[in-house]
Amino acid sequence: MGADTTLGKDKGFTHLHLHTQYSLLDGAIRMEDLAPSIEERGMASVAVTDHGNMYGAVDFYKRAKKQKVKPIFGCEAYVASGSRNDKTKRDSAHMVLIAKDNEGYKNLSYLCSMGFMEGFYYNPRIDKELLKKHSKGIYALSACL
Repeated sequence: MGADTTLGKDKGFTHLHLHTQYSLLDGAIRMEDLAPSIEERGMASVAVTDHGNMYGAVDFYKRAKKQKVKPIFGCEAYVASGSRNDKTKRDSAHMVLIAKDNEGYKNLSYLCSMGFMEGFYYNPRIDKELLKKHSKGIYALSACL
């Protein structure tokens, strides 16, 4: 009586951590192949969480809507261990951020921009201070090491 999982078909499953061609050296799927692939597998939605950016958001939205797949906007953020302004420490942790609503999308876009404009040091980093101020409408998930 459960969901049909034959060949991975399950309308109740949603990928929430997925990298596309916009995750340099890490993403495998091209944007034009993503929505048809999700639809083919019978899933109703997917999140795109590229590393440190949302470059593909508009393209993702248009293609997902065309295939009748619900787009979920996200980003795998680099969170600096201290201040984003500290350019002496290279260490950062990864955190998947997902926009819950329009306010979350705006906050997520802002965080990504600030990662490049203020926090860039090898990667576009944000910090806990910035995340705390702009977290409304955002879900945070664990990510890779």
